[in-house]
Amino acid sequence: MARTITLAHSPDSDDAFMFYALAKGKVDTRGLTFKHVLEDIETLNRKAIEGAYEVTAVSFHAYYKIRERYRLMTAGASVGDGYGPIIVSKRALSRDQLDEVTVGVPGLLTTAFLVFRLFAPGARWKVMPFDKIQEAVAAGNIDAGLIIHEGQLTYREMGLHKVLDLGEWWQKETDLPLPLGGNVIKRDLGKRMMERVALDIKKSIQYGLDHRQEAMDYAIQFSRGLDTQRIDRFIGMYVNDLTLDYGTVGKQAVRKLLSEAYKKKIIPERVALEFV
Repeated sequence: MARTITLAHSPDSDDAFMFYALAKGKVDTRGLTFKHVLEDIETLNRKAIEGAYEVTAVSFHAYYKIRERYRLMTAGASVGDGYGPIIVSKRALSRDQLDEVTVGVPGLLTTAFLVFRLFAPGARWKVMPFDKIQEAVAAGNIDAGLIIHEGQLTYREMGLHKVLDLGEWWQKETDLPLPLGGNVIKRDLGKRMMERVALDIKKSIQYGLDHRQEAMDYAIQFSRGLDTQRIDRFIGMYVNDLTLDYGTVGKQAVRKLLSEAYKKKIIPERVALEFV
C-alpha cells in the first residue's frame, strides 16, 4: 500500500548520512514514500510536543514530554562514546568559575542542556541559536557557550578554550556513553506500520555504513563548512553501531540519563522507555 510518511530531522551531516538512502531511493521501502522535513533540534523537540510529524528526531531530554504520543525506535540514536557537547570559553575557566559566568545554551529541551544542568546545577544560562554560540563567545558577548553539532570540532579555530566535554564527564561519572538524541514514531500509526517504518530507517542507516563514501558525498552539503576529513570524523562520531541499534548499553545509558534528570528534579517524573 502506497503511503507517505513525514520524517523530520536536523539539517546536519550525520542525519543526512543516516537518511541518504531514504532520500535517494536506495533501499526498497515497499511502497512507502518518505517526505523529509529539515529543522533544528530544538524546533523538532517543540514540534514533537505538538505531534506535528509521524517520525522525528528528538533530544532525549524532550522524550518525557512526548512519550504518550511517540515511541522510540531502536535505530537512529546519536550517542557520544566518551565525547559530546562541549563547554567553551574565550579565557580558561575553572569548574568553580563556571558558576560565576553566563553560559550560552542551544535550547532548554536539548540533551546538551540537560547534561549541563546535571554537571553545573548552579550555573546561569542564556538560550541562543546553536550556530551563533561560538561567535558570541569569541566576540566576548557571552562568557561561555555550550556547543553541539559540528562546533565540537571547530571551536579551537576561533581561539576558544575547552572548559569541559560533557560526554567525557558523563562517561567518568557513569561508565556509560552519553545518549543525545533518537528517532521517535507516532503510536497511532499502529504496530505493523511502526515496525515497517522502523525497519526502513534501519536499512537506510545500514546502507550508509555499507556505502560510506557515497553517503558522505551526499552529506557534505549539510556540513556547515567542515572539510572532508572532519565531516568523515563527525559522521563516525554519531553514526555507528549504536546508531543501528541501542543494544543493552545504549538502552541502559538512556535510562540512566533520564533517571538522573528525575533525581535532580530537571524533569518532573520517571520515564519508562518503549522501543519499536
